[in-house]
Formats: sequence, structure tokens, C-alpha cells
Amino acid sequence: MAPLLPPVGTEVFRRITPASLEELQQRYEVEEKERQRRKEKKIEVAEENLPKPASDLEAGKSLPFIYGDPPPQLLNTPLEELDPFYQSQKTFIVLGKGNIIQRFNSDPACYLLGPLNPLRIVAIRILIHSYPL
Repeated sequence: MAPLLPPVGTEVFRRITPASLEELQQRYEVEEKERQRRKEKKIEVAEENLPKPASDLEAGKSLPFIYGDPPPQLLNTPLEELDPFYQSQKTFIVLGKGNIIQRFNSDPACYLLGPLNPLRIVAIRILIHSYPL
């Protein structure tokens, strides 16, 4: 049974590691096999039974207060996904200034830069940097 409330506190923020990327890939493959099995058996799943993303964890929104303030060393770094809907979809999040959630795909960018590549991390930091206007 799924928990009704999300875990709270700063212990939910975990950096992406090679082990967590492998686990993410395995979850994605299991989900893909399940979709393929349903397609082969022509099983229809009702729209209301499908998982939905949490509206308070959308990309571009501020992190909900229930999670607290993340440690400063975890800002602008790739973190494991918080939303259960996206945990099986090969994504990770980066928290920017003001605890704004940015979501990125964990597949290699340009077919060579994985999410842990230093060049990609720098590119993400440049992308999410907010300039005062």
C-alpha cells in the first residue's frame, strides 16, 4: 500500500549516484515491460486508475514547505526524483534559487553526456541560473 503522505524533512533529498541511475533504469524497464504486456494482451486501463503527477511538485514551481529547506550544498546539483509518478520515467530534479524545481531527463544528452558528467552539470547550472532583471 502506498503511503498517504510524502516523506518530510531534508532526508528526502539524495544526490544522483551511479547506483541510483541503475535503479532508475531498472524501474523504467519494468514499467516498459508492463506497458508492453498490457498492449499485447490488449488490456485497457481506465484513465482514473493511471498514476498522475503531484501538482505541487511540477517543474517551475517552488518546492512545497513540507519538505523544508534543502541543504545549500544540494542546490544546483542533480537529485533523485521526489514525485512517485516520475520515478519510473528516467528523470531527475535540480533545485535552483528559491527552491524552484527543474526536471531533466536522465538519458545522455547529445548521446554522450550522462547526468553525472561535469560538463552537463555546469550546463544545467547555467540554464537554471536566474539573473535579476
